[in-house]
Amino acid sequence: MEKDIDELRRKLSPEQFDVTQNAGTERPFSSEYDDFYEPGIYVDVVSGEPLFSSTDKYDAGCGWPSFTKPIAKLTELTDYRLFMARTEVRSKQADSHLGHVFNDGPADKGGLRYCINGAALRFVPLAKLDAAGYGAYKVLFNA
Repeated sequence: MEKDIDELRRKLSPEQFDVTQNAGTERPFSSEYDDFYEPGIYVDVVSGEPLFSSTDKYDAGCGWPSFTKPIAKLTELTDYRLFMARTEVRSKQADSHLGHVFNDGPADKGGLRYCINGAALRFVPLAKLDAAGYGAYKVLFNA
């Protein structure tokens, strides 16, 4: 996906732009999606690429929306920005910075915790999946 930076600056809030394009991090507990559990999917705020399902979301207590697994293939990169190795996750299509994946998630769900910046996400409610073009993901909800 070819990025038009000027268009992204118009489309995204300053925080969304910083997070997705500059690998920024929102303040913990500041995202509207941190304590949000409606049924639906979370898509990349830049491209609309489906990323996570509410069925895999849980409260990790870390201050950022957390998921046990993605619903699409993500790009993983080693990140040394905080002087330690972490695994950064990015969307495949738009190459948006999403957050990081850690191995301290629920053991009964695979042990991974995708710690994601809410500013990188847009929520599509289950009731609007068809209208928004994401009807194929209703199967995640037995709908």
